[in-house]
Amino acid sequence: MESDRIEKLLEKYFEAITTTAEEKELKDYFTQGEVASHLEQYAPMFTYFSAAKEERFTRQVSLKTKRYIYQWISVAAVAVIAFGLFFGKEYQEQKEAEYAYQETRKALSLLAENLDRGTEKVAYLNEFEVAKQKIYKNN
Repeated sequence: MESDRIEKLLEKYFEAITTTAEEKELKDYFTQGEVASHLEQYAPMFTYFSAAKEERFTRQVSLKTKRYIYQWISVAAVAVIAFGLFFGKEYQEQKEAEYAYQETRKALSLLAENLDRGTEKVAYLNEFEVAKQKIYKNN
């Protein structure tokens, strides 16, 4: 009769629906010594839980005060990165503007050279026109 009740309590225990009183009853049954032969396989589990409950941590734990130097280093690193990003962006924009200025200057000087060559050709045409007018006037 008692083993039937214990079996039902074990089923509830493994389904995680037992109350603390029922769990205490199971623990008492399996730690008392007389356990039904077909339930002996569960006895080591409950005796382990009883023994584990009594274990205590006895070693001393030293509580050192933390130094906050690493936190300040991380704050400084973030400040340096932000500083670099801000002024680096300005520097980059300045370099881009200088580069654009130099490229524009090159393009305009190339255009000026081509215009100079064009005006030289126009000067030859002008001389040709003058010579032609002289020929027409002489004839």
